[in-house]
Amino acid sequence: MNKIKWGILSTANIAKKALIPALQQSENTEVAAIASISGKAEETAEEFSIPKSYQSYEALLDDPEIQAVYIPLPNTMHKEWVIKAAKKGKHVLCEKPAALTLEDVQEMADECQKNGVLFMEAFMYQFHPQHLRVKELIDKGAIGEVRHMHSVFTFKMNPEKNHQNIRLNKELGGGSVWDVGCYCIHSSRYILGQEPSEVYVKGSIHEEFGVDMKASGILSFENGVTASFESGFEQPMNDSYEISGTSGTIKVPSAYRPDRFPGGRASIVITDERGEEREEVLEGNPYEIQVSHFSACILKGEHPVYTSFATMQNIKAIQACYQSMEKNSPIKL
Repeated sequence: MNKIKWGILSTANIAKKALIPALQQSENTEVAAIASISGKAEETAEEFSIPKSYQSYEALLDDPEIQAVYIPLPNTMHKEWVIKAAKKGKHVLCEKPAALTLEDVQEMADECQKNGVLFMEAFMYQFHPQHLRVKELIDKGAIGEVRHMHSVFTFKMNPEKNHQNIRLNKELGGGSVWDVGCYCIHSSRYILGQEPSEVYVKGSIHEEFGVDMKASGILSFENGVTASFESGFEQPMNDSYEISGTSGTIKVPSAYRPDRFPGGRASIVITDERGEEREEVLEGNPYEIQVSHFSACILKGEHPVYTSFATMQNIKAIQACYQSMEKNSPIKL
C-alpha cells in the first residue's frame, strides 16, 4: 500500500500523545519528519524513531519528500502556517479550532484550494464509529422525533498552577468554548444535521486571564429543536452528550475522548419510552481513523468528509457564542 509521508510542525503534547502514535499505527501513513523551534525536535525524533528532525518549520516545509503536515500550534498561529504549508504544496491537517475568525478560515481554505492541496480541521472525535451509529439510530426513528440535545465537555485545571497554559491566554485564543466547548457546538451541528439560527451563552470570565473558565449556552434551530451545552475548566472530566426524542433518549458517555479507554471502547445507551435501556459498544481510535481517512483522500484525489465549509460554519457559531457572552444577549446567525 502507498503511504503518505507526514511532517509534524511542533512537539506539542497532542502530537506526541495522540497524532504521532496514530500516524505510526495507520497503514497508509508514515511520520517522516518533525520540526520544532524549541530545540526539542531531535529528542522527539529519537523518542518516536522519526527519520528527520528540523530546527525550523520552514526547513520541514522545504523538504520535498513531505506530502502532508499536521499543525498543532497555538490557535493564533494556525493561519500563518496553514498558508505557508499550502504554498509549499503540502496537504494540511490543522488542529482545532482552525482559526479564531471566519475570515481567517476562508483565507486558509482559499489558499489551499489555490495550491491544489487538501485542508481539514482536526476534529478527530467525529471519526469514532459511535457517532455514525447515533445518526443511524436517529434516522431509523429509534427515539422518535428529536427535540433536544445536551452536551458537556469539562475538565479541571488549576489556574494558579497552570498560569502559563495557552488555554488561559486570551491573546492565543484561550477560553473554555474555544478549547472544549467547540466540540459541543460541533457535535450539536453534526448530529442534528442543521445550523443554529440563534445562540445565547453565559460565561464566567477569569479576572486575571480574561478567558471564560466555564460557559453554558443554548443553540436554537429553525425547526424548533434546541441544543444546550456546558464547557469549562472548573469541573471534573465529562465528555458526553444526550439526545432526547419523543419516544426515547440516546446517551453517549464518552463522546469526545473515547481514546482514553483501551481500544477506544465506547458505549451508546438507548432508552425507550418505557424506560428500558440497551447498550451498544463500539471501538476505534478516532485519531488513527482520522489520519487514515485524510491520507486516503490524498492518495485517491478525493475531498475529506469533513469540509472547510463545515469548519467555517462551526467557527461562525463559536464567534456568535462569544458575542453573546460579551453582550449578554441572544445572537442571531
